[in-house]
Amino acid sequence: MATYVSRVRIERIKGSLRRAHLPAEAQPVAFGVHDEVAEHYRAKPGAFEPHATTLDYVVAAAAG
Repeated sequence: MATYVSRVRIERIKGSLRRAHLPAEAQPVAFGVHDEVAEHYRAKPGAFEPHATTLDYVVAAAAG
């Protein structure tokens, strides 16, 4: 049986903003926070450029 190894590279940009370089994707995927998540960490609304969180992607993957 073959084993799959995912080759992913994460690039930290600033604060919570990261870029994920994923297999089969021509462009990197941006991860960060949006107001609902930033509020949990007591950050001011609008303090971050909104991007989906890693949790958003996990939920989407599980729902698929």
